[in-house]
Amino acid sequence: MPLLVNGQRVDLARPTADMVRAHPHLEEKAKLLRSQPAKIVEPRGLLYIQQREFAVTTPKDGSVSILGSDDATTCHLVVLRHTGSGATCLTHCDGSDTEAEVSLIMSSVKSLSNTAECGRLEVHLVGGFNDDRQLSQKLTNQLLRAFDLQPDDVHLVTFCVTELNDREEKDIHFPIIYGIGELKLLTVNVKTAEIFPATFPEKGPDEDLRSAHILTGAALTNIYDAKMEQLRIGPYFWRPFPHVDFWLEQDDKQILQNLSTSPLAEPPHFVSHIRSTLTFLKEHPFPSHSLFPNRKPRLYKKNEEGLWEQVCSDKI
Repeated sequence: MPLLVNGQRVDLARPTADMVRAHPHLEEKAKLLRSQPAKIVEPRGLLYIQQREFAVTTPKDGSVSILGSDDATTCHLVVLRHTGSGATCLTHCDGSDTEAEVSLIMSSVKSLSNTAECGRLEVHLVGGFNDDRQLSQKLTNQLLRAFDLQPDDVHLVTFCVTELNDREEKDIHFPIIYGIGELKLLTVNVKTAEIFPATFPEKGPDEDLRSAHILTGAALTNIYDAKMEQLRIGPYFWRPFPHVDFWLEQDDKQILQNLSTSPLAEPPHFVSHIRSTLTFLKEHPFPSHSLFPNRKPRLYKKNEEGLWEQVCSDKI
């Protein structure tokens, strides 16, 4: 079953620019999304998604109503939603294993849509820009092809990627929606299906732990149990990070040049974030000993203030 736009199959043999010209409403919708002022999203109801993470839930969820992610330069943010059940997934893809990742999020959304008598699967793609290495365009093409290979019809509704999410300043290209300071990150309201740019101060618990999992080569990971309304982190296991002391001794320029896919377009906090993650990896070379001695996940639920609060995992 193909990837569709307005009921017509996308011709993946042609450049994506041809698809946009054939369906001008995609560009108009991208312009509208880019032009929206960023809303401030408070912690209550928010679930933050890091790179190579995803979460899926439904409008029945009493804890999470907003899924959000940021720091996508060459990465793409993917929203997949079933219009009948309202089951909604947000994932932050970096091109590591796109076909397997798309199959995984498709299965996750469909598993929460089994009882829906009607509805269709809709996908929204946001992120990337005209980067020098054309990594964004490569990921755009990978995602389109991966959705086209699925056994179910998937309707492409939002296409704000690569050239449609690009701005130029002093001959340097940047993404418009990716989330730094006053710039915009992406959120989706699970209950209303609204997709909008936003800013938020709270990114959930275990930020360094989750980042360490990514830096050590993790596969795409589901971090949320919608039925239990629990954030589930781990258990994660990795080997000591190679040359961690060497990287921690490097100056900001070296870290930016060697550990980023798009050094000129990274947000200001990129280097400090990488340093924090490397320090965490140095402190926890064997997470099975220091972080997950019982091989159980770290569980969190929303408290009355809307913040994530760790709960005991002895009962699982």
